[in-house]
Amino acid sequence: MFSGSWKESSMNVIELEIPDQNIDVEALQVAFGSLYRDDVLINPSRVVALLAAACMLQLDGLIQQCGETMKETITAQTVCGYYNSAGTYGLDSVKKKCLEWLLNNLMTHQSVGLFKELSINLMKQLISSSNLFVLQVEMDVYTALKKWMFLQLVPSWNGSFKQVLTEADAWFAERRREFGGDGAFLESAQGSAFLPVFAHLRLQYIISDLASARIVERDALLPSEWLSSVYKQQWFAMLRAEQDNDIGPQEINKEELEGNSMRCGRKLAKDGDYCWRWTGFNFGLDLLVTYTNRYIIFKRNTLNQPCSGSVSLQPRRSIAFRLRLASFDGSGKMICSRTTGYQILTLEKDQDVGGDFLWLFLCCRGLGALGWELWAGLRMCQRYKPEVKEQIVMNLDSRLLMFPLYICCNFLYTSPEKRADSEAQLENLEG
Repeated sequence: MFSGSWKESSMNVIELEIPDQNIDVEALQVAFGSLYRDDVLINPSRVVALLAAACMLQLDGLIQQCGETMKETITAQTVCGYYNSAGTYGLDSVKKKCLEWLLNNLMTHQSVGLFKELSINLMKQLISSSNLFVLQVEMDVYTALKKWMFLQLVPSWNGSFKQVLTEADAWFAERRREFGGDGAFLESAQGSAFLPVFAHLRLQYIISDLASARIVERDALLPSEWLSSVYKQQWFAMLRAEQDNDIGPQEINKEELEGNSMRCGRKLAKDGDYCWRWTGFNFGLDLLVTYTNRYIIFKRNTLNQPCSGSVSLQPRRSIAFRLRLASFDGSGKMICSRTTGYQILTLEKDQDVGGDFLWLFLCCRGLGALGWELWAGLRMCQRYKPEVKEQIVMNLDSRLLMFPLYICCNFLYTSPEKRADSEAQLENLEG
């Protein structure tokens, strides 16, 4: 360029146009400097600009180094910027890592800044996933979406995250008054862009709780057709459970579990003994979850109910489930995790899943060699069939256990029905 018959050979100053606004002088200096060094110290606050410069100059080694830095420094403050940059510059592994972080931490690392940054398309991916780590119940996902939509529509709002729900409720109430109570907010000009996100809420697990159903009706965010459809769907499911003797799923239907299972979770702040249930009517199957002695146990409860109609008295009921647990560091990075995978579990009335079994196991273990012989004998008895052992949901290795511990479950209580109409409706909404 400088010695040939080109325009630049006679110029004292050459101006280069950089077609990427992420690239600045400092990023170019580091990128050019990397040509003369084996290693470059990358500041996480500068990694996006450096990645942009490295991609323009096609420096593969530096691009890879930027990607590794990004994967190691994902936080609530960086995750959206990294996700968008990874999409722009073709770092699929970084994009995947950011999506995993959001699925694991969306419900626990909520902030005004994060909710303002989350795009509609990204939020739709998160809400539609069965891998979303839900704490408490599906109603909490609805509440999070309400806060997020408010911050998307009013990005100038600044305040503490504790105030967001109150402000959001007041803002949407004002919109209802403007509309005169006619129609749902998501059907308005302002709300229509958010329809594809809210369409992935699993409403059947929201309207199963009276307080939650009343809040959803009061908010008037969702189209009335959605709610009438899910009320009808749940009514028929209840009739099938009560009159058609539907005892629950009999085989693993992964597609059904991925798209329609109940998502719920719990945080265990420290080691100890815990017992809980998740709210809502689940077709008469009252499932108690216990954490004790580093075992997680499911129990079907039929005796301690205030209303006989709230519990099924069928001798056996089946559920499809997946249980996951994980520990995270302060930035949301996963330290350890375990999963049962998808399983079918059949429970008898008030059968303690692994309760007697666990007690016997612990007693036998305390007797040393004689205890292990006794345990082997019990295993061969008809009363303690091999499948009983599988009813202990999870035995946790104390070496891998770190608190706080997050437990997330997916449940399917009834046999799947064909949902061709609802799936077609969802595709039309997304279209």
